[in-house]
Amino acid sequence: MSTGELLGIEPQELKFPFELKKQTSCSLHLSNKTDSYVAFKVKTTNPKKYCVRPNTGVVSPRSNCDVIVTMQAQREAPLDLQCKDKFLLQSVIASPGSTQKDITPEMFTKESGNVVEECKLKVTYVSPPKPPSPVREGSEEGNSPRPSVSDNNGNLSASEFNTAMWVHNESQERPAEVTTLITRLTEEKNSAVQQNNKLKQELELLRRATRDQHGGFSIIFVAVIALLGILIGYLLRK
Repeated sequence: MSTGELLGIEPQELKFPFELKKQTSCSLHLSNKTDSYVAFKVKTTNPKKYCVRPNTGVVSPRSNCDVIVTMQAQREAPLDLQCKDKFLLQSVIASPGSTQKDITPEMFTKESGNVVEECKLKVTYVSPPKPPSPVREGSEEGNSPRPSVSDNNGNLSASEFNTAMWVHNESQERPAEVTTLITRLTEEKNSAVQQNNKLKQELELLRRATRDQHGGFSIIFVAVIALLGILIGYLLRK
């Protein structure tokens, strides 16, 4: 923390995990060391690159305040992740009961006779944390396979626990999709069975109608032949 007489500032170096095309943030913790109201203002050498909220404010006596500094997403990485950007935090005694709306630019000008305390802050880029390494199938000694997925006490390791939780979450998310699919297939099956039964009934009706038509024709034909035979016999008797 800084040794300023008005505000304690932590940290003294703004560290941003640098990732291309990703916005990152870090925070400044300000603590008022005095029994007075202290106004502060944050400046930067690259205002288009950073967003500071709040960039001005008032810290009540013996109180704290947090300032969030956000770096906009960058399209190119600097060489060796070196950064020359800097921040300047100015602080000055304010009138009792002052608020942010009471802050004016003249309060931070030394030419007006104000006692302005300044603290310069460096900017450092750090590599983002690496993802956890995958679980190795073999031990370090001879790469022999492990007898089980748990330790000697029967407890899962951190990586194995994460894998188990992922499988558990997947299994909980899948039943809804599987149930929906089974329901749809069941409905399609029932519809196909109904259509099949309907077609069987229509086919049976068609067969019956065909048999009736064939049977009627045969009876009429036999009757006509019988009548012709009777008529011919009658004529022959005459």
